[in-house]
Amino acid sequence: MREFSALQLKAYLDSCEQQPLLLDVRQPWEFDVCKIENSMLIPMSQIPEEIEELDLTRETVVICHHGIRSRSVGRYLEQAGFCNIINLSGGVAQWAQTVNNQMATY
Repeated sequence: MREFSALQLKAYLDSCEQQPLLLDVRQPWEFDVCKIENSMLIPMSQIPEEIEELDLTRETVVICHHGIRSRSVGRYLEQAGFCNIINLSGGVAQWAQTVNNQMATY
């Protein structure tokens, strides 16, 4: 699993040909407060039951508040056979500080 800071992810998203899946694993109330544009919400607790809906081969960026839950989900996905996982270390909190200072925080 690769680890990207918010600034690294922003640069990567701006330059990549095919956009990765931005998988947010926070709770719905957190997602309602703030989210990275084009991200999809599947709360961490629902990943096991929703995993069949995800593409094993698609590059996937896992996102949470500070990067801890997302790292755990990234490891889980790798154990399930996913081969192209990126963890957003620092999470949306770091994104709000360094990439989009207009983003709401909590």
